[in-house]
Amino acid sequence: MHTVPWLTIMLIVPAAGAVVVAALPRRLSTLAKQLTLGLSLAVLVLAVLATAAYNPDKAGFQFAQSYDWIKTFGISYSVGADGISLVLILLAALLVPVVVLASWDEAGADGGTTGATDPTGAAAVGAAAVGVDGAGVDGAGVDGAGVDGAGTRSRRSVPAFFALLLALEAGMIGVFAATDVFLFYVFFEAMLIPMYFLIGSYGPVREQAQRSYAAVKFLLYSLFGGLLMLAAVIGLYVVSADNLGSGTFDFATLRQMDITPGVQKLLFLGFFLAFAIKAPLFPFHTWLPDAGAQSPTGGAVLLVGVLDKVGTFGLIRYCIPLFPDAADYFAPLVLGLAVIGIFYGALLAIGQRDMKRLVAYTSLAHFGFIALGTFAFTSQAGSGAVLYMVNHGLSTGLLFMVVGFLVARRGTRDVGAYGGLARVTPVLAGVFLVAGLSSLALPGTNSFVSEFLVLVGTFTRNRPLAIVATTGIVLAAIYILYLYQRTMTGPVVHEENKVLVDLSLREKLVVAPMVALIVALGVYPKPLLDIITPTVTATYADIGKSDPAPTHSVAAESGGHS
Repeated sequence: MHTVPWLTIMLIVPAAGAVVVAALPRRLSTLAKQLTLGLSLAVLVLAVLATAAYNPDKAGFQFAQSYDWIKTFGISYSVGADGISLVLILLAALLVPVVVLASWDEAGADGGTTGATDPTGAAAVGAAAVGVDGAGVDGAGVDGAGVDGAGTRSRRSVPAFFALLLALEAGMIGVFAATDVFLFYVFFEAMLIPMYFLIGSYGPVREQAQRSYAAVKFLLYSLFGGLLMLAAVIGLYVVSADNLGSGTFDFATLRQMDITPGVQKLLFLGFFLAFAIKAPLFPFHTWLPDAGAQSPTGGAVLLVGVLDKVGTFGLIRYCIPLFPDAADYFAPLVLGLAVIGIFYGALLAIGQRDMKRLVAYTSLAHFGFIALGTFAFTSQAGSGAVLYMVNHGLSTGLLFMVVGFLVARRGTRDVGAYGGLARVTPVLAGVFLVAGLSSLALPGTNSFVSEFLVLVGTFTRNRPLAIVATTGIVLAAIYILYLYQRTMTGPVVHEENKVLVDLSLREKLVVAPMVALIVALGVYPKPLLDIITPTVTATYADIGKSDPAPTHSVAAESGGHS
């Protein structure tokens, strides 16, 4: 019986859809939105079906396909899914239709201004008062390119925006599904293009210089990391030719090679630096706040919710299995950078007045926890790290979405322009609270489970480091509660905020599945952990890492009595 090629179908649907949507004329913007939503929902259904068909007890990659691509150099189109990649594909498939709905009226509209350009935030109040979701309209009455906040015709193509989202989805699925290292590299680089245009062309209209700077900075950092990876990929090919007689990029074959420790260290650094920039980990993070602040809401959700996970995914998928000796050698350095990132990101978030930059800096702290769990080399910490990738995509994605809704209504990202909104927009305030509590890992929310597993697993391997990292949770509570208090509570409601409208039906449909998953995974994370844990355990077992044995038995503590 032939296996259904789930992964290839999930790649083809958005890739072909991107071409079709991009070819639509601007006057058919509504059709572009509807088609994109339908295609992204189809990918989500395929991802759910693939997850249901996945057998967690079966070793190796499932739904695997391999076809020669450039046979002379041992390059093939090879895809497959294990427990780690499958849950991240599922995350990408979930967030894209959510982002499509969230961006329904934003693509051809102004993304708002910062407090620096409009301290009062008055620019978008008129639009918010009549219930328009963006600071301008995208052709609600006219099926065209849209009108920006200044009342002039927008030159931003709505079909192009949604085509970029579909192209980005194809790239994200491809990078998680690839089992050929060269194919992985191709998808790794290809994802940069749609994200670059989303930031540079569809960020805030009134901040053209800033968004161009952010887009170029994002691209240059990513290309530099990609260049380092390319050098390491070529080096890996040369090593495989020396070891096997012919070069290969097949991941399973490369895992079986015995590479000398010195060569491992060089190749490890090439991959690690690329992934550390992509994640980003401290101190390779400086592109993230600019890119997050200047992205359209949907772009920011996918950037921090999924694209950045390519970096942390690469650490556990490629760095550790391919270069075990080097991973063991550099682990103390990575763990140290992870803990610094937890505190550094939290402290910078506390001092931010720009809401989008604040949320971006919180991600730096979260990625510190993910790296900590990955390089603790225990099944608990590793499983927690992978689960953390999924949970961070949900919680921070929702946080970015709510901030985007606020900016669209008020026209400013300055925290000081808000206050008392819980009285005016109670539903939005409630969703904001759920997203914030999930971000600070409150027990009962999804992030608590993953953070707890990371800290417990790290504690069994390195107690001092785990204790220090645990104190970072206190800082998370400070920056999240500070943000919520300044925007949603308080005795005074600014005059400009009294006319703001609560979430529309479309916006409620956008946030509902994410709120539901935050609660559901906080109460019952077992379905995802059952998929993740066997793959993580096998990954560490392959490099000779097992969970530390208890230092003393329970019987010894009880005096030998049962």
